[in-house]
Amino acid sequence: MNEMQRKELQKKIGYKFKNKELLVKSMTHSSYANEKSKITAGNNERLEFLGDSLLGMSVAFLIYGMKPELSEGKMTKLRAQLVCERSLADIARELDLGTYILLGRGEKSCGGHSRPSILSDAFEALLGAVYLDGGFKPALKLIEKYFSPLLNNPAKSYKDYKTKLQERIQEKPGQKIVYEITGEQGPDHEKLFTVDVKVNGIMLGTGTGKNKKSAEQAAAKAALSLIESDN
Repeated sequence: MNEMQRKELQKKIGYKFKNKELLVKSMTHSSYANEKSKITAGNNERLEFLGDSLLGMSVAFLIYGMKPELSEGKMTKLRAQLVCERSLADIARELDLGTYILLGRGEKSCGGHSRPSILSDAFEALLGAVYLDGGFKPALKLIEKYFSPLLNNPAKSYKDYKTKLQERIQEKPGQKIVYEITGEQGPDHEKLFTVDVKVNGIMLGTGTGKNKKSAEQAAAKAALSLIESDN
């Protein structure tokens, strides 16, 4: 990621980093960090973890302020509808983040720059980097820029399989959904996760993916297929 790219990305998000290394790290995929371990200071996974938590809280804050008519249950559904891989990947595409993400040779050759899971993780990592560099205010400003339009026009937001499963299960009271990671295989840059989804302790579906989120989505999709086939 050269100086011109750093300037371009900062201009797009409307924030200038004091610590440019945080910006670069937010765009450093584990596959690149593993290949260039001698010249990089790690990957963006920890920043993605931070950004994910920040995003959930911030979108809840926006929903609370912008949608006073919604009940707690509907607020929860709306947040899940907004904060999903597809919507985050679309925001990343709007920012053209794929151009800036540093990938290893294998990921790059497989089209990693356009993969939704990599794009959505990079956006969350970018949020985490902004928060660490400048605090909550600029991070919230960036989140508000992209999520307020979705709140004002819910038709533009997306429902993912986890949200659909949650809505289906909640048709009956007292139902509890739990996602469990049951397996991890492969090296860090090509790790494959396996997740089971259970309702009241009964397994309804299993899914695999290159990150925990995509594995959970696959498990929820399998569970929905099972439920629909039984009806």
